[in-house]
Amino acid sequence: MDSQDNLIQTAGQLFIVATPIGNLADITYRAVETLKKVDWIAAEDTRVSGRLLEYYDIKTPMFACHEHNEVKVAGHILARLHAGESGALISDAGTPLINDPGYRLVRNIRQTGLDVIPIPGACSPVVALSASGLATDQFTYMGFLARSGRSRQTQMQAIADAVHTCVFLESPKRIVKTLQGLVEVLGSKEVCIGRELTKMYEQFISGSAAEVLVHFAQHTPRGEMVVMVGVSQTPVEITDMMIESEARKASYEQLSPSARARTVAQCLGVKRSRVYDVLMKAL
Repeated sequence: MDSQDNLIQTAGQLFIVATPIGNLADITYRAVETLKKVDWIAAEDTRVSGRLLEYYDIKTPMFACHEHNEVKVAGHILARLHAGESGALISDAGTPLINDPGYRLVRNIRQTGLDVIPIPGACSPVVALSASGLATDQFTYMGFLARSGRSRQTQMQAIADAVHTCVFLESPKRIVKTLQGLVEVLGSKEVCIGRELTKMYEQFISGSAAEVLVHFAQHTPRGEMVVMVGVSQTPVEITDMMIESEARKASYEQLSPSARARTVAQCLGVKRSRVYDVLMKAL
């Protein structure tokens, strides 16, 4: 292809190359050709990226560029670009700079007048959002939420108040705590979690925050997760029949009557006492 033959037309270019987020087949022809043709590759973790390069028989030398050495390495990269070399920046998975270091480097390179060229590909927040069924006309990407304190509370409230879809990342170790926090503030908003994206055990779990929390109470959380919170739905009148139907779901079977009433109440946005009364009458 002519476009590939002329991929690197001038010296001193930095290519921002997206790599797979799980399935190694999810990389573009252009990305592979770029990684083969540049003079060097700056990788977040050379051990992780080494497996990708080996899979595609890419022999280009690598060096590490991550959050702990970015300032130091930036000078090295600028010097090599000014010397006429071309290079590629990659992260462990997905599109570089999206929740990864590197924007200071890119900013400095652009300010010197050199070209920064994106080579597009996988990006986990966008991949998850595309299959979530939630509104995608507007959304806010929030990276990882703060682990604790006032900042986390502020973020949780911002998600609850948002009039568009909110997207953030979470680890399996913290997902239960995060869902517990969302249960307290979300009301009727739908939550969708995408885990193990593009891998063998890829899964999407959708429902209210309370329903998704019940899922992870019964299934050990595994894999990195993308959490998406949709917009509020039009309020509907909750009938006793709807409460009984919700309470009969298999996901609630192991809960005590009190815990079931509390969880169903949180899910439907009604008072716990009402749910408990309905459940007692149904026995």
